[in-house]
Amino acid sequence: MSRKTIAVVGATGAQGGGLVRAILADPSGGFAARALTRKPDSEKAQALAKAGAEVVAADVDDVASLRKAFEGAHGAFGVTAFWEHFSPEKELAQAKAMAQAAKDAGVEHFVWSTLEDSRQWVPLDDPRMPTLQGKYKVPHFDAKGEANAAFTAAGVPTTFFHTSFYWENFIYFGMGPKKGEDGKLGIVMPLGEALFPAIAVEDIGRCAYGVFKRPDLIGKTVGVAGEHLTGAQMAAELSRALGQEVVYRPVPPAVYRGFGFPGADDLGNMFQFNSEFSKDFCALRDLAFSRSLNPQLQTFAQWLAANKDRIPLA
Repeated sequence: MSRKTIAVVGATGAQGGGLVRAILADPSGGFAARALTRKPDSEKAQALAKAGAEVVAADVDDVASLRKAFEGAHGAFGVTAFWEHFSPEKELAQAKAMAQAAKDAGVEHFVWSTLEDSRQWVPLDDPRMPTLQGKYKVPHFDAKGEANAAFTAAGVPTTFFHTSFYWENFIYFGMGPKKGEDGKLGIVMPLGEALFPAIAVEDIGRCAYGVFKRPDLIGKTVGVAGEHLTGAQMAAELSRALGQEVVYRPVPPAVYRGFGFPGADDLGNMFQFNSEFSKDFCALRDLAFSRSLNPQLQTFAQWLAANKDRIPLA
């Protein structure tokens, strides 16, 4: 059976890697994985090759390399890595390069991993949250949302795929439970009592694979999440999984922005944006729809059961 190739940008990263693994785990699904990476000789890239992926060198800063990597592919998945460089302008340029390359290569279904442009809800002159880097409210959201127009303008058949907060951030991003002055473990988030969409990163890849199976989603904006939970509910699940009390410590967004680690201001604005517009966020990231794309979709409790030992406790 002839299989349709999906070219995956960022194949050794979180979202892209999850998508490649989802394709490879479904050999009768009619799709083949082409893993795009800047370092095809890396350990992660070679692991994908051994698992059955076609590994191809490509650079999101180089339109020509992307065009070559997209040639002959039915579909392509595009994602950017803001936290590698903290530059929304770089993200926007990379998205435009992907859109141009997809257009030139005749890609029939592009899945663009995007997020809301927060400035559509909170204009730059709105004092509710500070403007960052001169022209953004939530930099790691805004350029992705702005880049949607590049795919539309190029006429690329695109599904605009909105992701959610990764539960893996409790492992890798310094957001895991930490002891407070009271001696109790706690998670600190400026969410108030708002519901917050989040997901296991492997499920993002599986959901993206589900989108490629749905050509009716071309031209549509969709979102995915594993669960919508409050900060208190996340703390309760962490308590059950870890076997010790974890409390939720809500702080004002301004306090979070002042924590001083790289990107604290961006994340403080993100949490504020998520909490103030929680209904919009949750409505787009419908759980039943997410599960229809990915029947293996995990709840937070299920993810914790498999990953609790990986969460560092400080």
